[in-house]
Amino acid sequence: MAGDGRSPTGRRVVMFPFPFGSHITPMLQLAGLLRARGLAVTVLHADLNAPDPARHPDFTFVSIRESLPDEVVSSPDMVEQMIGLNAACEAPFQAALAELVRGGGPREVACAVVDGQWYKMLGAATRAGVPALALRTDGAATFLTMLATPRLHADGYDRLDELVPGLEPLRLRDLIRVDGSDEETVLRFITRVTDAMRESSSGVVVNTFGAIEGAELAKIKRELSLPAFAVGPLHLVSPAPVGHGRPYAPDRGCLAWLDAQPPRSVLYVSLGSTACVDRAAFVEMAWGLAGSGVPFLWVLRPGSVHGADDVLPFPEELLDTVSCRGKVVGWSPQREVLAHPAVGGFWTHCGWNSIMEGICEGVPMLVQPCFADQTVNARYVTHRWGTGLEIGKVFERTAMARTIRMLMAREQGPQAPKERAHLLKMEASRCVGAGGAASLALDDLVEYMLGL
Repeated sequence: MAGDGRSPTGRRVVMFPFPFGSHITPMLQLAGLLRARGLAVTVLHADLNAPDPARHPDFTFVSIRESLPDEVVSSPDMVEQMIGLNAACEAPFQAALAELVRGGGPREVACAVVDGQWYKMLGAATRAGVPALALRTDGAATFLTMLATPRLHADGYDRLDELVPGLEPLRLRDLIRVDGSDEETVLRFITRVTDAMRESSSGVVVNTFGAIEGAELAKIKRELSLPAFAVGPLHLVSPAPVGHGRPYAPDRGCLAWLDAQPPRSVLYVSLGSTACVDRAAFVEMAWGLAGSGVPFLWVLRPGSVHGADDVLPFPEELLDTVSCRGKVVGWSPQREVLAHPAVGGFWTHCGWNSIMEGICEGVPMLVQPCFADQTVNARYVTHRWGTGLEIGKVFERTAMARTIRMLMAREQGPQAPKERAHLLKMEASRCVGAGGAASLALDDLVEYMLGL
């Protein structure tokens, strides 16, 4: 346990992040914002991938001391793992929350905020006598598709390439899928999440802002008859950077390399901390980058290429091009890279944190979604916001090179990705400015929490 536990309001909020790095970071960012508005913060956490209390001295940390079966910890099926984590953590979470209520008195704990993937924890909080809100660390569009998915399945909707009514610009093929998980398992998980939201949640908090997802937020409110708070972009409004032990140490030397490049000339390439490609796709990506003539900074962490953890299979005839025009690193300080004046484009897997960082820095994107919410995000980048281009379903070097040159072209029209990206950057800046929408949403959220 850490933290002094004091609160000007005399009230406390309990946070329970999902034990994946991309989920822990926004939860702790939100915790910092609530702490800055006078609420004490207790972070209940799993021992799996636990946050470091030393990085957050203003919070109190309490482990739920869960016991995870080996098959859950090592499951290759991400969705089955999330289902197993819910089952294993429900009882210890409820016990730990009930203990906090007993220790602090009947009024100290105002509410709990649990990650949106913790569907069992919403009911557990209710049984512990604590109202609970869900934090969606993905976008409003993704959550809206989750709410609609059970209905679409029950209706037998199967028109893959037609726009889904009420979810435009999404097609059925853009909705959530997870490689390695069968359709029934994904549906079972989504149904449990949406059922729990309808039955046990007091509201939803979303890391987004109205300028990009205002219509989706309004639909969520109507669908659930619950308040929805758009408190993002959390990485911009958070009072201090949140450190949660990234999986790899960033190579900060890439910033010096960027310093030597002309403005808006470099394409930044990163498929995140989980996604990977096969050798054939990797080789086509490499040739596409080489053929584009564009300087590039490419993040290739261990495991980026199937079966090539130690030595990346660059064709020998490409090595000179890579060393002369490109830079390859194992990991990067992504926010600083995207903010660097030399970066003019972002080839991304479309994870929500990456999408938000790219939008907030005004960087146009090449989209290459891999799984989960990434297909939803990619479709929004290309067909709702107009801030990016599709890299293509078939990895072919000549087409890739052509698309890269289109994205990075200096002369573009008013509706081109570069101009659209600049406009959304200005919207994000207004949102987080003094008296902006993010601040007002956080004020409303705190008022709501104290009234529960």
